[in-house]
Amino acid sequence: MVIELEKAVDLRKSGNHKESNELLINLVQEFPNNASINYQCAWSFDLLGEESKAVPFYEKAIKLGLSSKELEGALLGLGSTYRTLGEYEKSKSIFLKGIESFPDNRAIQTFYSMTLYNLNEHSKAMELLLNCLIDTTTDDEISKYKKVIDFYSNKLDEIWK
Repeated sequence: MVIELEKAVDLRKSGNHKESNELLINLVQEFPNNASINYQCAWSFDLLGEESKAVPFYEKAIKLGLSSKELEGALLGLGSTYRTLGEYEKSKSIFLKGIESFPDNRAIQTFYSMTLYNLNEHSKAMELLLNCLIDTTTDDEISKYKKVIDFYSNKLDEIWK
């Protein structure tokens, strides 16, 4: 099982997404209660643009229990997949769980901001994105304005007279 799973991951990394997916589907059939295999299978469907097929595999992988690193990826993947399917409230719920569990993961926060946008929570989305930007940028020009960007990040609708 381990060798086959490694082969599927290697196939994905080398761009052979369909072949990787086929191998993972077979592995899920053989080992239906293996969380890692379910997670990798979900990921493989996402890469193929078959998001609706990914959902049950993400859900099962999370339910079965994943390592911390895999859980981090699965929460990001499932939250993003729900968003692309228009399931914005489900997406928001998953991302909030991800942010609570992995507060330093800026990718989860960035994808969550997209969900907030879809929910018409534009101010919250922009604030989150701006904070991610100023906390992670290496751009000198942006860094010069870090304090002012931070100050305005939650005041975008205010008018200063």
